Amino acid sequence: MIRALWTSATGMNAQQIQTDVVANNLANSSTAGFKKSRANFQDLMYQTMLVAGATTPGGGQIPTGIQVGMGVRPSGVQKIFTQGDYSQTGNELDFVIQGDGFFRVLHGDEELYTRAGNFTLDSEGFITTNSGDRLQPEISIPVEATLISLQDNGTLTVTGADDTILATEQVNLSSFVNPAGLFAVGENLFRQTEGSGPATEGIPGDAPLGTVANNFLEMSNVSVVEEMVNMIVGQRAYEANSKSIQTADTMLGLANGLKR
Repeated sequence: MIRALWTSATGMNAQQIQTDVVANNLANSSTAGFKKSRANFQDLMYQTMLVAGATTPGGGQIPTGIQVGMGVRPSGVQKIFTQGDYSQTGNELDFVIQGDGFFRVLHGDEELYTRAGNFTLDSEGFITTNSGDRLQPEISIPVEATLISLQDNGTLTVTGADDTILATEQVNLSSFVNPAGLFAVGENLFRQTEGSGPATEGIPGDAPLGTVANNFLEMSNVSVVEEMVNMIVGQRAYEANSKSIQTADTMLGLANGLKR
């Protein structure tokens, strides 16, 4: 059997995953706080036919051996936590993080983390995500509020009529040693794992949490042009692997057609 048949098949599977990852990045190019993903690959085992450095019958040494690779496999899909662009919205409940921190929210009975700062209020006046998950620690905005301001250090001040201070709250941030190890739950949420390490919570302004501001949103860090190039590369690689299978099949056909 010609090895290229199975080797090329692994290449087609790998490029299919690459295209799936790129498609998800493009689909979320307008999602607030979304972090793009990158597929990582590694080569498979090698069939060693001649070991480099072996001694020849004539007493010489073979400078390079003969190893034939058996293809490729995905080794991981990695989140890239680079900073996204800022968009000025003028919405007082749009919070942005200028750094590596995360907002902590309560999703059911579980604490999860997000970079999406497009918050809103629930029926009881608490700051929540669009899915209804309350920001932690919980912050309630009085109905008499006329102005909400958020300082770099996370101090949130609610002002009412006649410049009366109605409430002063603290917005905290959390950070991880390895954010790439976070588990993406969906709905712009992440769950800590053994790979990410435990969350460390602190006041904005402490490294590496970063600072916060309102009236701005962090947009996706997806570059549409870069992803389109990646998609073209993946498509061409997929096509090249399919050509390899066709070539190997043609070679098998020639071998089967040999006559004495």
